[in-house]
Amino acid sequence: MHILTKNNLPDVVDLFSGCGGLSLGFHQAGFNIDYGVEMMENAAQNANYNLSIKYGRQPGHICGDITQMPGDMFLDKIGSNGCIVIGGPPCQAYSLIGRAKLNSLREEGTFEDDKRGYLFQDFIRFVLGHNARAVVMENVRQSTSYGKINVPEKVAWTLERHGYTCWWTILNSADFGVPQIRERMILFAVKGKATPILPKPTHSGRRYKIANLFNGENSFTACKHYVPPLKGDRGLPPWRTVEEAIGDLPSLRTSPEEPYIANAMNLQLPYEDEPENEYQEMMRCGRETVSGNVYHNNARDYATFARMKEGDIYPRALEIANEIFAEKCAETGVREGTPEYDALKKSIVPPYSPEKFLSKWRKIIRNRPCHTLVAHISLDTYSHIHPWEPRGISVREAARIQSIPDDYVFQSNMGNAFKQIGNSVPPLMAKAIAETVMEVLAEQEAAAWKEA
Repeated sequence: MHILTKNNLPDVVDLFSGCGGLSLGFHQAGFNIDYGVEMMENAAQNANYNLSIKYGRQPGHICGDITQMPGDMFLDKIGSNGCIVIGGPPCQAYSLIGRAKLNSLREEGTFEDDKRGYLFQDFIRFVLGHNARAVVMENVRQSTSYGKINVPEKVAWTLERHGYTCWWTILNSADFGVPQIRERMILFAVKGKATPILPKPTHSGRRYKIANLFNGENSFTACKHYVPPLKGDRGLPPWRTVEEAIGDLPSLRTSPEEPYIANAMNLQLPYEDEPENEYQEMMRCGRETVSGNVYHNNARDYATFARMKEGDIYPRALEIANEIFAEKCAETGVREGTPEYDALKKSIVPPYSPEKFLSKWRKIIRNRPCHTLVAHISLDTYSHIHPWEPRGISVREAARIQSIPDDYVFQSNMGNAFKQIGNSVPPLMAKAIAETVMEVLAEQEAAAWKEA
């Protein structure tokens, strides 16, 4: 019997790892990320480089289909300290956006027919196949109502039958210093007897009144394994804001008239200013330059972005575009019914219905945490328009909002980088989760030591 320390931590196996946001938090807490599985080749490459190669360690992430892999595939490589299995089975079938998209693409059936909704079964298979000492499963809040299935509760019951103590909750990344409102279901499981512990918030959102936020009260009361999240103390610092997060990053577009500059993903630019706060200093990792200063380009909309106020969504953007169009018609003398009129309108006014695009455009509010980043930003960043520059956010700004540090290298094109950022777990929240797992395992070993 030995007491758990950072020198004898279990190996970590990361499933459905994406670019490694959850793993990065465990790495920051002191764990080694030894093995992983990810379907997207470029995401696996990024995880291998940023979690292993750049530290001189052998890369352990495998690109492939987990459903075709044996559940004990890493077992013979696991050391004497055992392993922790972590991961987030794909959420497209669970999220409300994903459900709507899946239903719209199907001639028959619903989102519940999507096989990705049942990949938690492969997650369980790997947990049991590796006799994991501890487990962390992450997913969207809507995973608690996948048709008639509460996914975390179902996973908890299954693992409990195999000797695990299980509990799950809903965490908001903003409570852990991430400058973003991002609510996620987090399931914990530990082999044998253990005392359920939850991460303690480091920041408080008491000053904000945001609709539809999960409050943890009187929810999931019928679920045996649900534990309400801890609330932040009154003395905690307030949630970090977007301006605190990205205010020192390079300026990329100061007016709508500026030409678009297609920076390379790996181009290094100097920071705009000295670090103004603890978060910026933490994200810089001692660097003097930063890469990922690229953003989507559509010249049609820069003037509209410039006139939008922070918090404005698409209907207001459409009004502004029509105002600009009317001004240009008066300025140029172009008249309705002419080819010039149609061409001018097309160059200024977006063609989307305000009913269908109600909130698909949104200008970020600088003095509060950002709204949730999503994988769709790989196609455009109109859901996250920069608060003080007339453009969408850049790759590096998205990474900052997700608490991915500036020394994380995206060996990707812009679209892949945005997608991987939108899909990732914020490392700062992941670190708090990892430290909680460490605390539970340490208490478990201390109790076993006493009984011995």
